[in-house]
Amino acid sequence: MMVAVTRLSALVAVSICVGCGAGADAVLFRGIGAPGIPGWHRYEYVFLDREMDVFQARPPFRLVERVRIPQFHSLRGVAVNPSSGTVYASVGGNGGSSGNGSLVAYDLFTNRVLWRRSFPTGTDSLAITPGGRTLYMPEGERTMGDLWYVVDARTGRVTGEIHAAPGPHNTIVSPDATKVYLGPRNSRFLVVASTATNAVVLRVGPLKPGVRPFTIDEARGLAYTTATGFLGFQVSSLRTGRVLFTVPIDFPWRRSLGTPSHGIALTPDGRTLAVIDVPNSYVHIFDVLRVLRRGPQHVADVPLTHSMKGEERPCGGDCGRAGWLQYGLDGRYLWVADDGDVVSAATNRVVAYIPALANSRYLFELDWRGGTPVRTGGRSGIAAAP
Repeated sequence: MMVAVTRLSALVAVSICVGCGAGADAVLFRGIGAPGIPGWHRYEYVFLDREMDVFQARPPFRLVERVRIPQFHSLRGVAVNPSSGTVYASVGGNGGSSGNGSLVAYDLFTNRVLWRRSFPTGTDSLAITPGGRTLYMPEGERTMGDLWYVVDARTGRVTGEIHAAPGPHNTIVSPDATKVYLGPRNSRFLVVASTATNAVVLRVGPLKPGVRPFTIDEARGLAYTTATGFLGFQVSSLRTGRVLFTVPIDFPWRRSLGTPSHGIALTPDGRTLAVIDVPNSYVHIFDVLRVLRRGPQHVADVPLTHSMKGEERPCGGDCGRAGWLQYGLDGRYLWVADDGDVVSAATNRVVAYIPALANSRYLFELDWRGGTPVRTGGRSGIAAAP
């Protein structure tokens, strides 16, 4: 049963600006190999405050395009629909003392903002269904509310709501588009909802307090989650909702209320898991191919070439280098956001440094065939459908 749109959602529906920022945004640089050339090409999109940088997703990882987008200020999340060439960015406040947020739709073909929709709450790390029809927008980690908006991706109209748990923050849609995984920062449960009914169908946990970045392997029925104040990760069953393994990482660090493992990603084949270690500027690699039999097997500790201390520049919202991880769609390279390194999955060694990546944790791969975008891995590095 579709959840009824409440008065809160109705307020969202009237606060819209169509065609905001008339005229194309400034293309600051467009080089050889930019999207639109003949053939199949893989690109990594990195979003800084008010800027979109596009890199080749293979060596030498060359910058091929840079566009200034003033409306992409104070980013909270990004998603893309390849079939329409539309990028969606949640911007502004993420609830509580940070204020309210907005959703911006941006056309990659014309370099124009299509519309901007303001919300009467915060906005946060959104996700889109593989077919590009529906967005799931959390109201923000700095709230004790429990709301994810269900949004029509074509118009930005709110069509429903999901009430999950306090502090709506990170979001992943399953590869088959049947489920949406909801990560509430102020809860001990990862929440799973049906995309057909918007009803909660499973609560995974109890986990260590505070669900932070997470990833999923639907084929094996597993969730990998990180937590506030915990250097390490947990593995849970998506079939029973129970925690299977808790894996601390035995590296020294000064404990705080932050999230030392604010980045976790699977290779698309689900064989390898990478977990970031922000206080020590490392990435830790685990073999998870037979995780149900023997648990995660430690493989390597990858020292990063730059410290993750300090702040992003330019700073648009939350400026601290929190970190994020994403494997490319071919599983060959790991992108280390808020540090700038690119790690070879074959050798577990750093093979490149990208300065823009050191100042952002908002990124995704988008592959093009000629002038048409054809596929994306999204922002979260999940295992692909078999």
